[in-house]
Amino acid sequence: MRLEWIDDILAVLDGGSLAQAAEKRLLTQSAFTRRVRTIEDSIGATLFDRSRKPVSLMPGVQDLEAELRDLSTRLHKMRHALKTSSDQVGKPLAFVCQHALSTTVSPQIVRTVTKRFDVSVRLRSGNKDECLMQLLSKDVDFAIMYALASDMTSEANKAFESVSLGKDTLIPVCAPSMRTQVNAAQLPIIAYPPDAFLGQVFTSLIGPRLPKGATAAPIAETALTLAMLQLTLNEIGISWLPYSLVATSLKEGRLVSLDTDLPTQSLDVRMIRLRDVQTEHNEAIWHDLTENPATFMV
Repeated sequence: MRLEWIDDILAVLDGGSLAQAAEKRLLTQSAFTRRVRTIEDSIGATLFDRSRKPVSLMPGVQDLEAELRDLSTRLHKMRHALKTSSDQVGKPLAFVCQHALSTTVSPQIVRTVTKRFDVSVRLRSGNKDECLMQLLSKDVDFAIMYALASDMTSEANKAFESVSLGKDTLIPVCAPSMRTQVNAAQLPIIAYPPDAFLGQVFTSLIGPRLPKGATAAPIAETALTLAMLQLTLNEIGISWLPYSLVATSLKEGRLVSLDTDLPTQSLDVRMIRLRDVQTEHNEAIWHDLTENPATFMV
């Protein structure tokens, strides 16, 4: 019994005639009449009483109306679920990351997702507010962001679900030639804009803990951690950068850490999604990524 046949029969029940049913099914009356005969021939039973005008369903078929409607509903839902599942498998999975994380944590996540699932990945980057807005607008599936313990307010918790992937640390670094500047009263720093997330972290949690008598003196300012890294490597000043971003440069000796002289700040790395109904495909990816989150950290 094909779904369209069931819907044809229900159209006759709803319309009361072959003509009305044909209109509902977007067919000419002659084409619908041929469809009716095909249904009867395939089933091997007479379903329509042609002795009456207008032609109507046989009483026995009318008695099955409830079962036919239930079957139609369930088959339509199943077809939609199968189509949605198929569409999701081929649909790119969209991530948005805070700028620094797009070059540190996200490559590991992209490699894991593309290796374990038959899916391509679309990666975007932005500041914290942009990441959350892209989640809310459903432009992306997941966001990867830095956070502090106090970041997720009760209102945000109602909208978002988050899982910690691990810890990172904002550490003071400079080129070896700038090492002596750590003792200067005016620390030559590369600063974040005060409205950027890491700028807020510096202002509220790092600046107040600078050594007594030391004052931050911005030489340059940028919200982009990759740009800040290049400025630091080029001996512009001292900067506070995520350890995951500078680990290689520290090992190679191109940067030195000033963490014994200047304050550091621990950061949580979180993967965030909307508290919303998820497709089975995205749900499977989310759980796979959050089972062993530490594997994505440096």
